[in-house]
Amino acid sequence: MSDALAEAGADPIEIEILRHEILSIPNQIERNIERSAFSPLVQEYKDYSVGLVDAEGALVAQSRGSLPIFVANALGTGVREALTVHGADALLHGDAVLTNSPATLGQHLNNVVLLTPVREGGEANGPLLGFFCVLVHWIDVGGSTPGSSTGTETTDVWQEGLQLPCMRLLDRGRRIDDVFRLCAANSRFPRLLLGDLEAQLAGCLLGRDLMLDILRRRGVPLVRATLATMRTQARAAAAGVIAAAKPGLHVAESFLDGEKGVRVPIRVAVRAAEGRLTVDLSGLGPQMAGPSNAGRNGGAVAAARIAAKYVLTPQEPVNQGDFDLLEVEAPDGTFLTASADAPIGGSGNTIPTVVDTILKALGEALPDHVAAAHHGTYGVHTFFGRLPRSGELFANLDTATGGWGATADEDGAFPLRSNAHGDVPDIPAEMQEALYPFLLLSKALRPDSGGAGRRRGGLGIEKHYRILASCKVSLKFERGQCPPWGLAGGGAGATCFVEIIRAGGETTRAWKGTFSLEAGDRLLIVSGGGGGYGPPHEREIDRVLADVEAGYVTSAHAAEAYGVIIDAAGVPDMEATRERRAALARQ
Repeated sequence: MSDALAEAGADPIEIEILRHEILSIPNQIERNIERSAFSPLVQEYKDYSVGLVDAEGALVAQSRGSLPIFVANALGTGVREALTVHGADALLHGDAVLTNSPATLGQHLNNVVLLTPVREGGEANGPLLGFFCVLVHWIDVGGSTPGSSTGTETTDVWQEGLQLPCMRLLDRGRRIDDVFRLCAANSRFPRLLLGDLEAQLAGCLLGRDLMLDILRRRGVPLVRATLATMRTQARAAAAGVIAAAKPGLHVAESFLDGEKGVRVPIRVAVRAAEGRLTVDLSGLGPQMAGPSNAGRNGGAVAAARIAAKYVLTPQEPVNQGDFDLLEVEAPDGTFLTASADAPIGGSGNTIPTVVDTILKALGEALPDHVAAAHHGTYGVHTFFGRLPRSGELFANLDTATGGWGATADEDGAFPLRSNAHGDVPDIPAEMQEALYPFLLLSKALRPDSGGAGRRRGGLGIEKHYRILASCKVSLKFERGQCPPWGLAGGGAGATCFVEIIRAGGETTRAWKGTFSLEAGDRLLIVSGGGGGYGPPHEREIDRVLADVEAGYVTSAHAAEAYGVIIDAAGVPDMEATRERRAALARQ
């Protein structure tokens, strides 16, 4: 029995029951926020994070729906900033603090953390157990373009919106109306923003109260012992995987499309030694002039932690213990350790490729734990302008889904968003069409886009819009030039692109930039596929035939990549197939 358990006089069964009770609170609050928020970005897209952080800023528990980019680092970073700015003794029961500090959180200004202390007994200055936190992507915080994070030409962070440097929203339970008015006045969509903020605040306070109820019912010693045990268990689980890692230095490289056609290098080194993992990001390219940057915590540290979580303990609830044996090395001045004044509106767009590259390096150390590369981009496409009937401003942010990489045992999943998003759902097409001046003509899987392999990569998609009124679209796509690589002889997935098809027939292919659209224009979003795993000619013939029947693979691609020759009746020519597969095996 551990020292914490012995001190609390608890047995492991009590601890496990209470662990699940604590884990359930963020999930309950998550559902409440979905039901009570105003903007589709929170209701449907679920761009938020809910969790409990301890008194030092270490993550205890987080909701299942929280995005990986937030799971990695965001809530604890917000708490540590509040502790630095205000001090633990000055953060009292009933206080609620807002922060989106770019120098600390390192993500675009839309990502706002709200936190409130959890003090024993609910007393103003009772012993501090921790903080209950809710992060929400605010729909608009000012800046040069609607949506704030949508601009593609910003050159410093002040062009991107309102900064909230650890400001109290509540002071001992009293609402500070000036801050509510400040937030509303700096948003193009004040009604939606305030609705989301009220949902965020209500979730924060209810989460705190549910933790206080647990403290009353279960007792402080047992709760503190459970928090300590949760971290110890998470650390032990991660340590077990690290112990199996091949020791030494493991290196991987890739690149970003970058800004204005200038490729940005990514070189990652992972060291496995003495029971620890070190992710060295010294080989990242320099800070960029435009908004494709992130700060250290929201960039380099977040990317390393996302990769580590995928490999070490992907099935377990996230906890600070997952990362206790992980070290991140990154010099200042890279695109993921940008300066405090750097533009960061597209802070997350580069992270999926960095995560893929870290995973590629980790694959040398832990080959059975890593998948081939995924489509690797947020694929942001934001429509904005004025509604044709009311003249009101609108902004609709969406991101691309695509194929994920295959593993040694499974085909790649599809269609999913980036590895920094996880399984974020689509905003329903009917809702988008009812609110905004476009029609979604079709959304279909992209045949042959998954990398060929013994296990096939996941498929990308093709999404086709028709524009009904004048507006603009902002595009932020990566991985148009860096194909999602395969592993162990698997082929690369197809890359992404966007086509703007004018009413007169002129077509422009693009990945980044802001473009004016008119009624009758169309927009075609084509996302990438995931890389394959293993030699394609080793894929079972029955699986190839099933892929062709499902429309995932064309007959021509089945012959070229997999060596399966199918006649006009859909029947495989076994003699021709044996010859073709033998030829592929010799290549």
